[in-house]
Amino acid sequence: MTQGNLIRLSDLSQDQSYGLSGEGVYNPTGNTAYGTGGDKIGTVRDAMVDPSTGRIRYLIVDVGGWFSSKEVLVPVGHARFADDGVYFDNLTKDQVRDMGEYRYGETYTDQSFESDERVLRGVGTTTTTTQTTGMDQTAYREQAFRTPDRLQLLEERLMVNKERFQAGSVEIGKRVETHQETVNVGLQREEVVIERRAVSDARPVEGAVLGASTETMRVDLEAERAQVAKQAYVVEEVEIGKRTVTETQQVTETVGREVLEVNKTGDVDLNSGTSTTTTTTTTETDRNNRRS
Repeated sequence: MTQGNLIRLSDLSQDQSYGLSGEGVYNPTGNTAYGTGGDKIGTVRDAMVDPSTGRIRYLIVDVGGWFSSKEVLVPVGHARFADDGVYFDNLTKDQVRDMGEYRYGETYTDQSFESDERVLRGVGTTTTTTQTTGMDQTAYREQAFRTPDRLQLLEERLMVNKERFQAGSVEIGKRVETHQETVNVGLQREEVVIERRAVSDARPVEGAVLGASTETMRVDLEAERAQVAKQAYVVEEVEIGKRTVTETQQVTETVGREVLEVNKTGDVDLNSGTSTTTTTTTTETDRNNRRS
């Protein structure tokens, strides 16, 4: 089981046409790696997977905790997956030391594969483990490349970020607005008053000749008139500032999650404690139809 036709899981995940929710797919990248006795040995950097199925075949482990800047390929069957990391219960310091270093872009040759296999099986070395001692090559490979029993089901969640932008601007200025205003003003004016009184005891006027006198009287009349002037007054003051207000906005997006799908063949009792399990029975007719 060399890695000549395998690709890195990180490269596979960049292919938008391939989903990581298929059966047997597990993404352990970034998990802490532990060796024999639960000692931390480094970090799982990536995985080598079958591009057609997404099944993990090797874990790429950075064992910098034991050896400076060294990555090794460990068959997935050696791993035990837990919430706090990936455990290689039978991977010893001596085995890691004897394994070949993996470099990105290099081909993992048959010679390198066989050499690492002998180290992990404890064949021809002083290193042995309780799990691999005395195990023949066929049995070892069946165990070493067994798909992990634990799958991670992924769920998308909305991550909403906020950014500030200029939503608009307000210009503050002044303009003159006119309207007609009427004011009642009391004005005085003089009127001529003529009083006429009848003389009861008429007196003669000596020398008076009717029509001989053209004497007239002039009376000047005064009046008030309105003179309008305008004066500006401060009637309102405006202070300009800004304040921050918070409003709730609904953001709607479609998210997905991975649901476990279990296919069983034949008379198999399946006990599942999760409501997201979908169980289907595959018949011989179904398989023939799929082949056609």
